[in-house]
Amino acid sequence: MPILSDPRAKGAPLSAPMGHVVAVRGGVVDVGFQGQGPQLDDLLYAGDVALQVMSFVEGGAARCIALAPVEGVGLGTEVRTTGGPVTVPVGEAVLGRMLNVFGAPIDGLPAPVTDMRRSIHRAPPPLTDRILRAEVLETGIKAIDLLAPIERGGKTGLFGGAGVGKTVLLSELIHNTVEHHHGVSLFCGIGERSREAEELWREMGEAGVRDKMVMLFGQMNESPGVRFLVGKSALTMAEYFRDDREQDVLLLVDNIFRFVQAGSEVSGLMGRMPSRVGYQPTLATELASLQERIASTRKGAITSIQAVYVPADDFTDPAAAHIFSHLSASVVLSRKRASEGLYPAVDPLASASVMLTPAVVGQRHYDVARAVRRTLAEYEDLRDIIAMLGIEELSAHDRAIVARARRLERFLTQPFATVSASTGAGGKLVPLEATLSGCEEILAQDEFERPESDYYMIGALTDLKVPA
Repeated sequence: MPILSDPRAKGAPLSAPMGHVVAVRGGVVDVGFQGQGPQLDDLLYAGDVALQVMSFVEGGAARCIALAPVEGVGLGTEVRTTGGPVTVPVGEAVLGRMLNVFGAPIDGLPAPVTDMRRSIHRAPPPLTDRILRAEVLETGIKAIDLLAPIERGGKTGLFGGAGVGKTVLLSELIHNTVEHHHGVSLFCGIGERSREAEELWREMGEAGVRDKMVMLFGQMNESPGVRFLVGKSALTMAEYFRDDREQDVLLLVDNIFRFVQAGSEVSGLMGRMPSRVGYQPTLATELASLQERIASTRKGAITSIQAVYVPADDFTDPAAAHIFSHLSASVVLSRKRASEGLYPAVDPLASASVMLTPAVVGQRHYDVARAVRRTLAEYEDLRDIIAMLGIEELSAHDRAIVARARRLERFLTQPFATVSASTGAGGKLVPLEATLSGCEEILAQDEFERPESDYYMIGALTDLKVPA
């Protein structure tokens, strides 16, 4: 039996309407019913293959998307209804588990024992229940805490093309925040590599935080229907802890672009006319139906950190542009900085956060962040002159700016605990106060005793004073 079978599959009501497969096209299955048929979003079973009703076609047949490989499904195959949509288990029983889109275990352990199951298709909280929390979540990562502080109860995106370090940065955020997070953490893997899922499972166990986490995966080898729905399954579990248990939830998503991509595949399979750049015409609606459920209410908050793949490094791509509009903080990863070995490759000029205002972070933090950005922007303007004429042709004032900027660039790099096995250096978690003090000290100097290489891959600036 496929691992995607719902635990309720054998328990479908005996009086449930029965149908028959009338057409199969790839992952799309049309099911005909005599008399009363299913509703939109209902879960059906053709043998052991789960189907979800997506629309109705001429003649009253239900057009469904398959949530498992369709081998063995042919014309005339009997289809039974479950009388409702896909549901997942919620409650304390799911903590410490690795689950699939149905909430069924993929960690080799018995199924979670709970009487509570909820539909994955839920409305966002009403506007009257929402509240704004002007509070920052400190991560211990210098570049993020200084330039794009994360909002507690908000949505943060880690934007970047292939190979610039999105997953490593997300893993480090998990390492730094889950241990100190007092609520529940939930990781949702959408369309990413199975190897990364196994590594995360192992690392969270070694760190001793797995019992406070739930992990859901719909990986890249699974059907587009699974990748499209697994985010909704994760949010249903997160909403239980927020609304029923009144706990704060940390929701980590890798990768939200794969949700958009799966929606595009589903849309194409359903025969809808594609929109701009080949995306589905319902892109904005589908994305909003997921993102608007991530919210702070009077009972608790869901803080979301999402990795966002940017196709061909094109930030004008419709998927990236639509995701941007939902976020309170955007951390942009630069291929240019990654090629220079400046990790994390956070682009200080493109990254932004609504939290970076004097009213929220304080006047000192705001002024330091502005000064760092201004210094790095001036250095960026001087790069062409340096490339053509050399740094010796600059005025003393401009040379001081370049010296400060190059040291700031290196000071904002940081060794990560999650890649310590590869680098041989232990991770550094830097308090915000140490980051601000270090930047102030660099900005106040015109001449430096130490070479810029000494500022590379250190934690706080006090690490400079420790002899090697």
